[in-house]
Amino acid sequence: MLANDENLRGIVHGKVIQLETEIGLPDGQEVTVSVRPLEAKRDASGEGLRRSAGAWADDPDGLDEYLKEIRHARQLDRPGIEP
Repeated sequence: MLANDENLRGIVHGKVIQLETEIGLPDGQEVTVSVRPLEAKRDASGEGLRRSAGAWADDPDGLDEYLKEIRHARQLDRPGIEP
């Protein structure tokens, strides 16, 4: 049975929140709900970084070459410093 002020976990599906556990209240029972999103778990494996790399996720050497070209182009576009 549900204790007063018990914290429950669930998943939002549109306007419905599906709880992980049965709470023992009858269908149609009015309740008060306070919602706090859980913090996203950090992915220590680096998968998020790989996904953000886009097309270069499988071509790190290509990315390194592209970044090298960008750095070189920035050096060419820079005006010299006058004393």
